[in-house]
Amino acid sequence: MNTYLGEIAALSTAVCWAITSTFFTIGGKHIGSVNVNRIRLIFAIVYLSLTHLVLKGEIIPLHIEGFRWFWLGLSGIIGLALGDSFLFQALVLVGAHISMLLMSLVPIFSTLIAWFMLGESLSFIKIFAIFITIGGIVLVVLNKKELRTDTIKNKYLLGIFLGIGGALGQATGLIAAKKGLVGNFSELSGTLIRVLVATFFLWLFTLIIGKAAPVLKAVKNKRAMSIVAAGAFTGPFLGIWLSMVAIKLTYIGIASTLMALPPIILLPISHWVFKEKITLLSIIGTFIAVLGAAIIFLT
Repeated sequence: MNTYLGEIAALSTAVCWAITSTFFTIGGKHIGSVNVNRIRLIFAIVYLSLTHLVLKGEIIPLHIEGFRWFWLGLSGIIGLALGDSFLFQALVLVGAHISMLLMSLVPIFSTLIAWFMLGESLSFIKIFAIFITIGGIVLVVLNKKELRTDTIKNKYLLGIFLGIGGALGQATGLIAAKKGLVGNFSELSGTLIRVLVATFFLWLFTLIIGKAAPVLKAVKNKRAMSIVAAGAFTGPFLGIWLSMVAIKLTYIGIASTLMALPPIILLPISHWVFKEKITLLSIIGTFIAVLGAAIIFLT
């Protein structure tokens, strides 16, 4: 029974990620992707710290080892502050579907980094799965027919590179987070630390370069704020919580595979919400890429 609940939680996580990317895509078009990232982290801190207070008895996990703050903080800076900044701009430039499809590169980057830096094995099946995933992504990316002008093509290519950068940031952040979560340490506390450090870093940089005023102006956009708040709830809060439930109650390979489904879930959303033309090749390429990611997770 618990296994089934874990699988349901994993599938629900995928739905949350798909909905979150939709919210942040819309929000980015209203107030800019950079402002979305800055503001959604504030919402995430509120959601996570209140939950941490209820479940752990304290708002912030202050009494933990320094090495955890270092690795989890580094993970937050690389994955949430830098990586997600790239991803959110990609959402605006190439849309939610392709941006989340490029996130299928995360297990590839994670596997290669773990092989190169941690000495983990790289089997023939995983190498084969890497080529499958990349092939599926390329099939979708090259199937874009409406790139009529050089300006549109350049924006599209920039969005692709930013999406790849976002995937690399997330993968590197996960490797760092793994070092901070060793032992019997709370995933909720670890997530809160990642968000706290990422928020501090991002807002410190914002103040240094004098870009706080545009954020304050964006906050006055009530419609955008409601969209970002909803996205922060379904993603950094609810999505992460469900993913922890999934990993705890079912096999990691199965949970990770189900949580890799957002590109498929986003196919109808992209068509109905963003009026994107979804071709047969796009559908086939998406399924191929997700299949490759699933093989990596399950082997």
